[in-house]
Amino acid sequence: QINFVACQLFALLAAFWFRVYLGPSHASSAVRHAFATLFGIYFAVFCFGWYSIHLFVLVMMNYGIMNMASIPNIHRYSFVVAMGYLTLCHISRIYIFHYGILTTDFSGPLMIITQKITTLACQLHDGIGRQAEELTAEQNRLAVKSRPSLLEYLSYLLNFMSIIAGPCSNYKDYIAFIEGRHVHMKLLEVNWKQKGYDRLPDPSPTGAVMYKLCITLVSLILFLTLTKNFPMAYIIDNEFLDKTPFLSRLGYLYVVTQAAKPKYYFAWTLADAVNNAAGYGFSGVDERGAFRWDLLSNLNIWNIETATSFKMYIENWNIQTAAWLKRVCYDRAPWYPTALTFILSALWHGIYPGYYFTFLTGILITLASRAIRNNCRHYFLSSVPLKIAYDIVTWVVTQLAVCYTVAPFVMLAVEPTIKFYKSVYFHMHILSILVLLVLPIRPQAHSIRKAPNQAMPNSVKSK
Repeated sequence: QINFVACQLFALLAAFWFRVYLGPSHASSAVRHAFATLFGIYFAVFCFGWYSIHLFVLVMMNYGIMNMASIPNIHRYSFVVAMGYLTLCHISRIYIFHYGILTTDFSGPLMIITQKITTLACQLHDGIGRQAEELTAEQNRLAVKSRPSLLEYLSYLLNFMSIIAGPCSNYKDYIAFIEGRHVHMKLLEVNWKQKGYDRLPDPSPTGAVMYKLCITLVSLILFLTLTKNFPMAYIIDNEFLDKTPFLSRLGYLYVVTQAAKPKYYFAWTLADAVNNAAGYGFSGVDERGAFRWDLLSNLNIWNIETATSFKMYIENWNIQTAAWLKRVCYDRAPWYPTALTFILSALWHGIYPGYYFTFLTGILITLASRAIRNNCRHYFLSSVPLKIAYDIVTWVVTQLAVCYTVAPFVMLAVEPTIKFYKSVYFHMHILSILVLLVLPIRPQAHSIRKAPNQAMPNSVKSK
């Protein structure tokens, strides 16, 4: 973990240097690719030693698949090999590390590389193996029309900005960043003459980086002060269960879940800041005219903490993983897209039983919350007081539902998970089943493919 933080801080400094001295106006794309790749390889070896060989083996295996497999099957072969290798490594962790201890190890970068490999394979399949009219607007925009060179491939997968903690980004966005087109493309979407500019502005990421570094500092302080003082294991302590009323146990469950979040806020926000410092992550201009640097952001803390629906919560938590799941699974699943997406998410995270309890419970609660929202929400929109009351109730229920769902994710093993669910009487499982039995479920039109010039359907992202 010390190596992880040291590498990310060094990557932050390297990113500033990369943007200033190896910017597109100072260095060729090949030089930028080579520097990003070599530094990424160095960080991987420094952090994980010999275990980093797993990263390089998986990368080279899939480079062979990308060049030898037929385009109609390239995404299938890449997916099976990448997920298969990742799963084998997850299994080996049970024997390498103590069961129940989540140690920072090579599986984290391997998970990010698996996302990138499968993302590129699907987008390459879309760009070469499918007709434009078969694609959604997003798929058409991100489709890759030609196989990348070895240097481009290695740079995309192993660059120093994302090798340690991600996030996963789209191949076309990354190549545009290396070639110096990334910011320019986004700026062209705005009519600057109407805003009084005679030329395109030059957005600086410094303000965004400083803001995100402040968030990482606060998250680190909260992690050091809260997380160890409010352990998740205490909610299944026998003395706690015997002496604490049910509602108080739910309140404490919310507290310990909140205490577990800062480490994720720290790691993901720092990773976002590293990419921004290198000049990557510009997403355009908001309605107030401010420059946005959230293309690669992995969370929206305000939307997480104020979420009034299960869908809203998971769409703002681990955003880039949600986007990956949507692009490689949800949008391509022939049937049961929500269930298959949750199952893939569990498999990607690892083989600890707690992950499967969490994501299978997530399927049930997602379907139930969708049914409630579709059937009941419109009754509360007629007046402001009703809408406020609805938001308050749904906020409380959403936060408790999330806590109930993610507790096994932290506890990992079967026995503490069952003990926890027994202690709270399986109440969310029972309520969700009752909702699904009573309320009608509207079918999801996720599989309707629209032409590129049509709007994308508002599909549900699932973590």
